[in-house]
Amino acid sequence: MKKLLEQVLEIAHEAGSAIMSVYAREFSVEEKEDKSPLTEADKAAHEVIMRGLQGLAVQLPILSEEDIEGFSGVDSDGRYWLVDPLDGTKEFIKRNGEFTVNIALIEQGKPVLGVVTAPALETAYVAAEGVGAFKVEADGQRHEIRVAGKPEAAAWRVVGSRSHPSPDLAAWLETLGEHEMLPMGSSLKLCLIAEGKADAYPRLGPTCLWDTGAAHAVVLQAGGRVETLEGQPLSYANPSEKLNPYFVVWGH
Repeated sequence: MKKLLEQVLEIAHEAGSAIMSVYAREFSVEEKEDKSPLTEADKAAHEVIMRGLQGLAVQLPILSEEDIEGFSGVDSDGRYWLVDPLDGTKEFIKRNGEFTVNIALIEQGKPVLGVVTAPALETAYVAAEGVGAFKVEADGQRHEIRVAGKPEAAAWRVVGSRSHPSPDLAAWLETLGEHEMLPMGSSLKLCLIAEGKADAYPRLGPTCLWDTGAAHAVVLQAGGRVETLEGQPLSYANPSEKLNPYFVVWGH
């Protein structure tokens, strides 16, 4: 699993380079059927990742946000790649740097390997079962990360979206108690939990499987939890159902 993790990280870095070549210049923005934005960078990263994953020794079905129709379904062992070539396209368009490349390996509904790279921030988060969870710095140095644990006296550090405020969030926060909000874009919200810089991330709004799979793997290997509002682990077992239910990421 460790070798595979390094191979996927290399693919994600290549996709990040393709994204940054677009980021450095003027680019066009299209609108998909669901009204979400699509850029040249989304397409370029998708092509790099598809080519990279198809070149691996282990051949698995690939579900990418940019090629939903091409997904053949899970294999006989319940495995598939779950990919968001550019998560946080709105952040990319705003040029605030908070966008990511997400690649996850799903097995029997659970993310068992995940790579999240933030090309503009020159940072990555990687994790796999039996390997652990790590943050990779710009110079290539990496250190193991762990969730912070439940805060004893201090206020909860709650991470929230820059682009997707939820009308249900205020009531949830009132129930939680004393807290401070940390705004962040894309799957980096989950990674903040994984590295112990935040305690909870309630997502009371729509997300898709590919938005969360890779960072979910990082959270799990760092000792955290990603659960539905009913307390069940967030599952990827039914990829034909593209939308996640509402969920909360807990750093304890």
